[in-house]
Amino acid sequence: MCAVYDNRTARRNNSSSSSVFIIAAAEGSERNRRKEKERIYGHRPSMATQTTASCTGSTLLQPISEIINLPVDQVNFVACQLFALLMAVWFRIYLHPSKTSPFIRHVVATLLGFYLALFCFGWYSLHFLVQSGLSYSVMVFAGLEHMHKYCFIVTLGYLLLCQITRVYVFDYGMYSADFTGPMMVITQKITSLAFEIHDGLTKREGQLTPSQKYLAISRMPSLLEYLSYNCNFMGILAGPTCSYNDYMAFIEGTCYQPRHQENANGKENGKYKQSEPSPKNDVIAKLCTCAISLAIYLSLCQLLPVEHSIDDDFVSSTPFHLQVIYLYLAMLALRPKYYFVWTLADAINNAAGFGFNGYNKDGSPRWDLISNLRILDIEFATSFKMFLDNWNIQTALWLKRVCYERCHINPMAATFLLSALWHGVYPGYYLTFLTGIAMTMAARAVRHNIRPYFLVSDSYKRIYHVITWAWTQVAISYTVAPFVLLAVGPSLKFYRSWYYCLHLLCLLVVLALPVKSRRRQAKEQEDGTQDSLQDNQTDHNNSTDNNCNKKDKAT
Repeated sequence: MCAVYDNRTARRNNSSSSSVFIIAAAEGSERNRRKEKERIYGHRPSMATQTTASCTGSTLLQPISEIINLPVDQVNFVACQLFALLMAVWFRIYLHPSKTSPFIRHVVATLLGFYLALFCFGWYSLHFLVQSGLSYSVMVFAGLEHMHKYCFIVTLGYLLLCQITRVYVFDYGMYSADFTGPMMVITQKITSLAFEIHDGLTKREGQLTPSQKYLAISRMPSLLEYLSYNCNFMGILAGPTCSYNDYMAFIEGTCYQPRHQENANGKENGKYKQSEPSPKNDVIAKLCTCAISLAIYLSLCQLLPVEHSIDDDFVSSTPFHLQVIYLYLAMLALRPKYYFVWTLADAINNAAGFGFNGYNKDGSPRWDLISNLRILDIEFATSFKMFLDNWNIQTALWLKRVCYERCHINPMAATFLLSALWHGVYPGYYLTFLTGIAMTMAARAVRHNIRPYFLVSDSYKRIYHVITWAWTQVAISYTVAPFVLLAVGPSLKFYRSWYYCLHLLCLLVVLALPVKSRRRQAKEQEDGTQDSLQDNQTDHNNSTDNNCNKKDKAT
């Protein structure tokens, strides 16, 4: 549900899909967007929007922006990502770890990252340095026992301050290449780093989970290593986030060692790990995915705007089942935008040699260590959890490692709340994540109570999968609608048009089909295992005592 670059464009009417781009150009004027925003949000956007547009990054590509009728912020972003892709290939070939030192690789990656940030965001990119500098000061001067907590508060607090300023002072509801987007990724990296340092320097191995042991950091990073990790050119604009240990292994050239091949068999290790695998095929495949996603998005986004689902004429004249289908299609047309941004970011990292994750069973290399999504698993998800597990994967891992595994009081609600705070301050975000809590609880209840009845045969399983797929797509679309509409008024208007039906259904399911929390189930399983071991030990002791008694009697 992460929106690094939200496209809050207004609804436009189009006559045919073949003329979408021309019509978008005709109707994409600032005046029409303002009129539409005034109609939806009930007020006219701030005049500071124009100031933001003039101050956000370079205007070197303004002529191209006018030709293709796209905001210069978007053009800058795409141009910088394509430049980063070329630099990634150069970085991998000419600054290979075998040819240069980690120091040089850190310096070049950091300087290129700062250049891209300045080109895209202008002086707003100074926020990246301020946020990183404040957090590093906390890491250095605060005590290790509470350093991770202070760092979490400072980093997330600064992000929230910038988001409040951008939304309520500058351009509420209007598109811009949001400078807080990169700050969201930097926030993930800084907070993850703080917790990993805390785990490595203050806890014993017995207190850590296997994943925490792998991620734990046993020394404080230098300032250069810290800035390179946060602001390298591969992930400064769109991420994805990654662990510090994985990034350092990439810089030092140890990321191809067998630690990534824990599940590979001996034949694969012996045959394929001798030479460094090439990311060429994966990069080409991901770039093709980007091209297809962008083409689909540009073709459909104007034809199926989400805002149309709350239009009074549409709601009053369209049967409810057609409203459901329209909402699903509108969300389906919106997702390729994220597929494009995240897949391109993944391709950039892979082109630089970062992202290797061992080998497949057929011996082909895997380059999905920091992949952010699995498109087919998203589109064919048969459960709410399956959708979330394959959407914005690195953010989900961050939430799990920083919040879910460490929060002792209602970790699910705390995780959804942190996700809403991290995304921003639009009210629609909080409505989405509050609804997500109810959806998750209802989905768990159905899975634990209803699913076993459909496992008796393959035909029943197929029926169950079809039903759950349709339910998941409708539930996701219903939940995410406020995330796209942003404001309270349009979001509540949407839910009213649906009579809050899925909210009420989730409430009934949770009350009728109670389910134990995952932690309680795990604890009961652990207790059951311990009881079983104790029973076995008791039986063994009793058997031993009986044998001894028989020997005594025989004697």
